[in-house]
Amino acid sequence: MTSAPPPSITPQQMNLLRIAASMAWADGQLEPKEISLLLTRLSDLFAVSPSHREQLVEELQEYIQQKLPLDELIPKLESQAERELVLKLGYEVIYCSTRNPDEPRINMEEASAYQKLLKLLNLPPAIVEKLEEEAVQAVEQGAEVSDIMAQTMANYLKPRT
Repeated sequence: MTSAPPPSITPQQMNLLRIAASMAWADGQLEPKEISLLLTRLSDLFAVSPSHREQLVEELQEYIQQKLPLDELIPKLESQAERELVLKLGYEVIYCSTRNPDEPRINMEEASAYQKLLKLLNLPPAIVEKLEEEAVQAVEQGAEVSDIMAQTMANYLKPRT
């Protein structure tokens, strides 16, 4: 039996994708439109060329469908910056996932998953508060979750000077 080739993104990028997907799945639903947008945005970020981007859209489809436990993914984060990125992405995903106006902004399943994420990341309360505020601002400006996540990841992936 032949196994699929390894993904053409770094293990660090794959872990970030899986954590974002895990938070998106927190309420047990990930709409096809959300999947498509998320794959497009993340492929745009991770691709090294236009042809690689197309390949990534196909390749990452399988990975975004996997529901891996946060307690397996969080220990693979390598830096404080990654932990902060994951917190912000996680909050953005759950904060903007309201499907109808009568639903609370963050439902019980999402709140539970977020509390678990907070515990696993073990970030200082002041940083948590700052990142949550930034996430809320991004969502309140009316952007799509995939656009917000893409911008957050792009800011993180920019070379630091």
